[in-house]
Amino acid sequence: MSNYLVAMEAAWLVRDVDNIDDAIGVAVSEAGKRLNNEGKDYVEVNVGLTGCPACGEDFDSAYIAADTALVGLVLEMEVFNADSEEHAQRIAKSEVGGALRDVPLKVVETIEREEDEDA
Repeated sequence: MSNYLVAMEAAWLVRDVDNIDDAIGVAVSEAGKRLNNEGKDYVEVNVGLTGCPACGEDFDSAYIAADTALVGLVLEMEVFNADSEEHAQRIAKSEVGGALRDVPLKVVETIEREEDEDA
C-alpha cells in the first residue's frame, strides 16, 4: 500500500463575468465552497496553467466569450494506502467527483509519495 498525490484538471463554467481575474476568483471560490460543504476541505484548488503555443510561456487557464468563462482548475489531493497508481486515481476521482457533480474531471498527474514525506 502506498500514498499518492493525485492532480486532476476540472473545467469550470462561470457566467456573467467581464474579466479573467473575476472569472478565476469565482471559479476557485465556488469549487472550494462545494468541496468544503461536502467535507472535502483537504482538496487543494488552484487555477491551471496553459502554455502559449507561440512563445511557450504559461498563462492562467481561462477564456471568456459572450460574458461566459471557461476556467481550468487544478484539484490536488493526497490518497493514502492505495493498492496502485490506478487505484489512487479512482479514489481521487470518486471523492472529488461526488462533491463536484457535472464538472468534467481528468487526472493529469499522479506522484507516489514516500512514507516519511509531509503532505
